Amino acid sequence: MKAPVIHNNGDAQADVVIVGTGVVGALMADQLAGAGHAVLMLDAGPRIQRAQAVENWRNMPFANRAGADYQGLYPQSPMAPAPLYWPPNNYVGLTGPDGKGFQQGYLKVVGGTTWHWAASCWRHLPVDFKMQTTYGVGRDWPIGYEEIEPYYCRAEEEMGVAGPNDAAQQSPSERSKPYPMDMVPWGHADQRIADVVNPHGYRSVPIPQGRSTRPWRSRPTCCGNNNCQPICPIGAMYNGIHHVQSAEAKGAKVIAEAVVYRIDTDANNRVTAVHWYDKDHVSHKAEGKHFVLACNALETPRLLLIAANDKNPKGIANSSDQVGRNMMDHSGFHCNFLANEPMWIGRGPAQSSCMVGPRDGAFRHEYSATKIIINNISRVTAATQQALQMGLAGKALDAEIRRRSSHGVDLSISLEPLPDPNNRVTLSTTRKDPHGLPCPDVYYDVGDYVRKGYEASKKQLTHIGTLFGATEFNITTSLNANNHIMGGTIMGTSAKDSVVNGDCRAWDHDNLWLPGGGPMASASVVNSTLTMAALGIKSADSIQKALGKG
Repeated sequence: MKAPVIHNNGDAQADVVIVGTGVVGALMADQLAGAGHAVLMLDAGPRIQRAQAVENWRNMPFANRAGADYQGLYPQSPMAPAPLYWPPNNYVGLTGPDGKGFQQGYLKVVGGTTWHWAASCWRHLPVDFKMQTTYGVGRDWPIGYEEIEPYYCRAEEEMGVAGPNDAAQQSPSERSKPYPMDMVPWGHADQRIADVVNPHGYRSVPIPQGRSTRPWRSRPTCCGNNNCQPICPIGAMYNGIHHVQSAEAKGAKVIAEAVVYRIDTDANNRVTAVHWYDKDHVSHKAEGKHFVLACNALETPRLLLIAANDKNPKGIANSSDQVGRNMMDHSGFHCNFLANEPMWIGRGPAQSSCMVGPRDGAFRHEYSATKIIINNISRVTAATQQALQMGLAGKALDAEIRRRSSHGVDLSISLEPLPDPNNRVTLSTTRKDPHGLPCPDVYYDVGDYVRKGYEASKKQLTHIGTLFGATEFNITTSLNANNHIMGGTIMGTSAKDSVVNGDCRAWDHDNLWLPGGGPMASASVVNSTLTMAALGIKSADSIQKALGKG
């Protein structure tokens, strides 16, 4: 076991310095520390305790619960703001036709945003890596499904993913190994909806989930608490903190509330050190052999731009002018209605089944793929609000809440964006964080590809509504963010039009890796976390090879 050196003045030296302790950085740290390398992890956010977060959730006001406040229970560093909405701050400036639809809700805490995710662990389809070749839109990846598939398996093993091992229920079915755990059992609504919609081609299948269906690496079996977002109260759901703690047990060190702002490079443009401010605004330096920026796909490009130096005047890793460009998220919307029979949404975890029939097809030449999640979050809160608005009281109120809770259905729909260099992160010229560093600005336009996908999806949803005799049928018209941030450090085959290669290694700096959502050259239409994790493990393998060469 080898640990980094931390001096009395707070400066440090390590074999590998990792900025960001979310799922990607944590997985990499665990692997590299386990291989005997000295690993230092820096995170802008504070260290939190699960028990306190659970208690904060229990004491959260009803308005916050009803409004899906998934951030308020997590203490944030006053020196390192994240984009908060309860109350809103102006950390991220949003412009463009769909700027408001890019309101991300991530955390800055040790362990990252997987503290409050839905734990969906989807793979890209093989065709998703060849969008330009197959459909004439977007970009191709420099790697194919066959190259990343073993890393998907390793990520599923590390994160303890439960999924269906019947190929007919998999999306995709091209797998070299079974899921580590059997799928999360479906509730009545999951099965009933599948029975109704599947004969019509919508193909509702189990969602692969980072959630235990048997004891797994100290995680207990999921007991269906139904509040996976904002916190799994028993720790059955995977969180990045699990690999942070595992890495620490192998010698890695974590420094919390460390805001990196400067990156030193030498005459050969190799990274030699990163500098960070602590919570008292005192600067420190970490030197290393290899460096990883594992922040999310908005914060990593922001840091690369902030850290511009004499040799890299447009920003670190930015000779291509692609840093911060090609930003993507799965723009989403909702469809809700009352079914003509009790569905009993809310039994089990927050999401367990999804319609993937519209996930692929020749239509992708013209408009985006979609997926339709059966949102299994209990309908009691929404039903109560609706019943109260009807002016009911007493037994009538109770009966209406029961009726709406049992019959209510909410579908969460995601749309597939294309990488567009005009959708980008830049640095604000007017807003700064408490350390005096520029805040990020984002320009975002989903484009006609997504807008046409929305219109196609509305037709599908209307048909689904008829299958359930829907009343009070509603499709939301504004697009919401899904916190699946991608792009910003896009990968490719050339330093001229991409930031990193297929190992997430920066073209401009041969000892700098930028893994996670940023390098993803296509978004598919499914949650990005498993692909991010797979890219992180692939990057860790690349670093191990580089360390082996001295």
